Amino acid sequence: MWLLFAFLSAALLGFYDVFKKHSLKGNAVLPVLFLNTLFSSLIFLPFILLSTFVPNILAGTMFDVPLVGWEVHKFIIIKSFIVLSSWIFGYFGMKHLPLTIVGPINATRPVMVLMGAMLLFGERLNLYQWIGVMLAVASFFLLSRSGKKEGIDFAHNKWIFFIVLAAITGAVSGLYDKFLMKQFNPMVVQSWYNVYQVFIMCPILLLLWWPKRKQNTPFRWDWAILLISIFLSAADFVYFYALSFDDSMISIVSMVRRGSVVVSFLFGAMLFREKNLKSKAIDLVLILIGMLFLYLGSK
Repeated sequence: MWLLFAFLSAALLGFYDVFKKHSLKGNAVLPVLFLNTLFSSLIFLPFILLSTFVPNILAGTMFDVPLVGWEVHKFIIIKSFIVLSSWIFGYFGMKHLPLTIVGPINATRPVMVLMGAMLLFGERLNLYQWIGVMLAVASFFLLSRSGKKEGIDFAHNKWIFFIVLAAITGAVSGLYDKFLMKQFNPMVVQSWYNVYQVFIMCPILLLLWWPKRKQNTPFRWDWAILLISIFLSAADFVYFYALSFDDSMISIVSMVRRGSVVVSFLFGAMLFREKNLKSKAIDLVLILIGMLFLYLGSK
């Protein structure tokens, strides 16, 4: 069951990437990110308030947000800093790079998570799962190589470096999620880490963007910004719920979630008219086959 939720999360995450790319095109990065954190927190704020002041309404449901103390909130605040670091790097990188390049680089994240999960949580993969992982890794590598045909120098492009940093911090976040889900309620973590991110983003916005807003790319409102928050919140909700299962494996969940590159690839081709699609499409077939083996190995 947890694997099906992982696949659903991947689909939602793909649409999140598409709306993020659309919102960042010719737009100021930090205000878009701030609004994303604000809208995401507003989505979960009613659940926090209802659980606190009218607990009987959500009691016993998956939307209940139990009251917890500082011993839990301190771990959630750490989660907020990790995720926000990944997002800042990722948003800047995505603004300046093709979506069909960003997706494959982000797709290296599960490999980092896999190594961490084997070292930290003692997770072991069966034959089908190893085949799925190897196919996925190979396809992601081939997709990344296809990007060189677009004249992007991976070794000297700072935006590539930003996306790599986003992938590394994202992998750290994934491993930390497994640690959190073993101890805490998923709704507590997701709802409160969104709220904390708003408070973290406020000084970043005021100190880094506001004083130089007239010299840099201006901010413009786009309804896709709201859709970023909606699809991200839904993707993360399903993701945290998948990790709450006792037999769930963060290495597999993380790998499946990177299947979102399929959705982003399709929209990169149709909506953003990106290049070198034929060679990238062949590599995507390997991703799908890899996802199939992951599914068979986890049944």
